[in-house]
Formats: sequence, C-alpha cells, structure tokens
Amino acid sequence: MATVKTIAIIGATGNMGSAIAKSLSKKGNYRLLLMSNEQDKLVDLKTQIEKSSRSTEVFAISCAREASWEADIIIVATPYEAEKEVAEKIREVATGKIVISISNPLNSAYSELVTSTDTSAAEELQKLLPNSKVVKTFNTTFAADFLSPIIDGKTADAFIAGNNGEAVEMVSEIVATAGFNPIVAGDLSVSRTLERMQLLLIQLTMKNNYNWLAGWKILHN
Repeated sequence: MATVKTIAIIGATGNMGSAIAKSLSKKGNYRLLLMSNEQDKLVDLKTQIEKSSRSTEVFAISCAREASWEADIIIVATPYEAEKEVAEKIREVATGKIVISISNPLNSAYSELVTSTDTSAAEELQKLLPNSKVVKTFNTTFAADFLSPIIDGKTADAFIAGNNGEAVEMVSEIVATAGFNPIVAGDLSVSRTLERMQLLLIQLTMKNNYNWLAGWKILHN
C-alpha cells in the first residue's frame, strides 16, 4: 500500500490554493494541511473538502511554519510578493523537502514580469530556501482549469521545472493526480520561460475573453 504523503498548502484560501486543495482531495491519496491567515475562509474550505471527500484527511492550520514542519511537500500558493515572508517563516522546517512554486511575478498592469530576465520567481524562492528542493509547476494553469482540466476535448498540459530528479518525478505525480498532463520542461532556470508563457496566456485571456478557462497544449505525433 502506497504511503500517504502530507501536503501543506500555504495560502490555501486564495483562488489557486483552494483549487489545488479541492482537486487533490477528490483524486489523490494525500493528507492535506491547509494554511491561511483568513480563518473564516479556511474553516469554510475545510468543511467543503470534508463534505465532498470523506476519505481525505484535511486540517486547517494558521501557522505556515507548523504546516510546513508536518508536511512532506509544501505548495507555496501565495502571490510572488509574499514569498520572501513565507520563506523566512518556513526555511528551517523546509530543509530537505519539496517546495512547489506556483507564482508568476506579474506587475499590476499584467504587462510585464517584475523579475529580471536572468531569474524567475522559482529561482528566487530557491535562493531563499537553499536547503529545499524547489520545483516549478501549476503556474501555467488557471484556477478554473482544476475544475475542468479537459479543454476543447484535450487535457491541458502542466509544465514542471526543477533541479532534483526525484522531486520532479514526485511533483509530476501530483500534477497528474490533479488531472493535467505533466510535461517535464527542464531544470529550474526554465521557470523563466514558463512564467513568461503564463504572462502571455493572461494577456490573451483578457484580450479574447477566454473566461479564465484556458491552458497550454503541445500537439505532436
């Protein structure tokens, strides 16, 4: 019998955090630790998950350090500008653990990234957590995609970038559990491309009114 992995979701009440939590609770063999500063929303999210998935253990936690200490895998589902604060809180207890970066470092006008071209949000998080295994994924998906990862008859791709092979493999399993087609894109520096891909998708979604149900798909034979 497979060992149940414990996943902490930091920022669980945000659009992406709650979408990931709900998706993994319905399809995965995981124990979920949901962390947020929004206590009312956190209790409501926990209740929703317990009603829809009675087989999943789910806990509401108000402390990022406590949630990360108990977890095997940590998903940082906060905006880019909050990552430094989160990293400072979890650095010690995240040693040796997989930390998933999902953020895109967008400016307020969605016209450009705030990071320089020689780095990415994921690489900056790796610098802040030097003893953790940071992996980039879910940044090229919208929250709505988790409810419907099959778009126009095709399963949306979710790209993965990381420097540790075992960590990337484990994250690929999480991506597949969430219903997406996992594509390993390369090492963590590829996050620079992945974050710009999502900037483009956001711009196209706003321009063409995709209703935030859109994703990337590589077609090949």
